[in-house]
Amino acid sequence: MNSPRRALAELMQRLEQMADEATRLRQNLTRGDRLVAGLMHALRAVLAAALGYYGALLLGLEQGFWAAITAISVTQASYAEVRHSSRDQFIGAIIGGLVGIAAAALVHNQFPAYALAVIAGMTLCWVLDLGAAGRIAGITTTIVMLVPHQGTFLQFALFRLGEVVLGAVAALLVTRAFDIAERRLLGTPR
Repeated sequence: MNSPRRALAELMQRLEQMADEATRLRQNLTRGDRLVAGLMHALRAVLAAALGYYGALLLGLEQGFWAAITAISVTQASYAEVRHSSRDQFIGAIIGGLVGIAAAALVHNQFPAYALAVIAGMTLCWVLDLGAAGRIAGITTTIVMLVPHQGTFLQFALFRLGEVVLGAVAALLVTRAFDIAERRLLGTPR
């Protein structure tokens, strides 16, 4: 009987092989096919960015560009990929925000405290087996601690988290809509 750890390792190996095969297939596309694929991906990303940006503004969040940045960063070719990327974005933003708030509250405006907070957030993600979220934790800590803002660190971090969530949700919605449209127009199975 396989242990859960071994089963996960085997699954990860199969996923890596599938990703390698997808890369090989993508490289074998003609320039015209790559142009169409690139345009579709760009359209998906810009629609998600617009939805996130204007959604943030409608909710009274003044810096909707964070939602647009998140939407572009998590937009992928498939809904499953966006879901995983969004999860990493959300978890990383929470960890980075909490670590950044704690560090800022303890030691205000000192670069060594910022550097240690980034290390702590990224390491915590790795310890929790969320390595991909670690990059986002580092970025979020940077935003919370180094980007000038008004109000408390907690308020600032919560607004950024809200904008990250809006951007991720926008990318999920747009990608899902593209998946449905593609299946209907091209008759591709699920």
